[in-house]
Amino acid sequence: MSKLFYIPLILITLAGSCVDSASKKHMNFSFKNTSGEKIFHLGDTLWVDFVPSGKTDFDSVQFFVNDKKIIYSDSHNRLILNDVKLGKQSLKAIFYKNNDAQITENPIEIFSNHTPKLLKFKIINTYPHDIKAYTQGLEFVGDTLYESTGLYGSSSLRKVDFRTGKVLKKIDLDKKYFGEGITVLKDKIYQLTWREKIGFVYNRETFAQVGSFSYQNSAEGWGLCHDGKTIYKSDGTEKIWTLKDETLKEAGFIQVCTNTRLIESVNELEWVDGKIYANIYQRNAIAIINPENGVVEAVLDLSSLKEQVKQHPDLDVLNGIAYHPSNHTLFVTGKNWDKLFEISLTFE
Repeated sequence: MSKLFYIPLILITLAGSCVDSASKKHMNFSFKNTSGEKIFHLGDTLWVDFVPSGKTDFDSVQFFVNDKKIIYSDSHNRLILNDVKLGKQSLKAIFYKNNDAQITENPIEIFSNHTPKLLKFKIINTYPHDIKAYTQGLEFVGDTLYESTGLYGSSSLRKVDFRTGKVLKKIDLDKKYFGEGITVLKDKIYQLTWREKIGFVYNRETFAQVGSFSYQNSAEGWGLCHDGKTIYKSDGTEKIWTLKDETLKEAGFIQVCTNTRLIESVNELEWVDGKIYANIYQRNAIAIINPENGVVEAVLDLSSLKEQVKQHPDLDVLNGIAYHPSNHTLFVTGKNWDKLFEISLTFE
């Protein structure tokens, strides 16, 4: 059931109205939070108050969260936050008077209306993994595993026999680049760099570089995945960007949220059955995310896996998710881990 809120928003006088200046009224329109909360959730009902009470100096009004029109009831002065993206958004009101329209925008934070489910996992198999591989990206094409590694002077792109850990093909990046996430779409491999604001495109068979692309508004390069058409990119914040198919320009983003907060440091990505699986940096955990709105639907704690690999000075965090298409299992590893784990998931 949705909640009823009365949230603060100050909407200023209609500008540029055809009404004579002497008859113009300085109207304030406010949304007050009757419960005192500052967090709003998907599906909530917001109660709009026009001040002074019962008096309006406009003919009609429409409300939007960014460019998504939301339901407004004139008779009850209520808004419903359905089918909107989560996170830090803009609540926009367009007021109409005669032939004029005035736009007012105010910030609002919207979170999930569900607590994430907790997932359990079972180890199916354990395979060897290069202990010197600072894993940044991991993805299967059929039975072939592709891997991207990082660090300046050690970054690479690899094709790996996952059963033996043997590297079948490898190219090294120039030492000025820090390799990050990869995804493989059709006959091309896409690889990010960290702070260099550039990604590389390779021929999947030969590893020959066939192109590159630059970042626009995203902070950095962290993780990549795709749904068969659209490529998704994380940048180390709470944002996951969508990239246009041909130009790879950033078309928009979602913000990853639970029912209480934004989830930052979203890292390596994998597309699994219509959801985005994401490593959360330094958490040794995976979040399962709705790609439409950013809702974290479930969380998988994999911190116990780190205890099962060789302990050494260069051992680092969990990073690397690959979905095996025929086994329907996940393969996970970490930075400088000597093991690759095949796991199956169940809900608690």
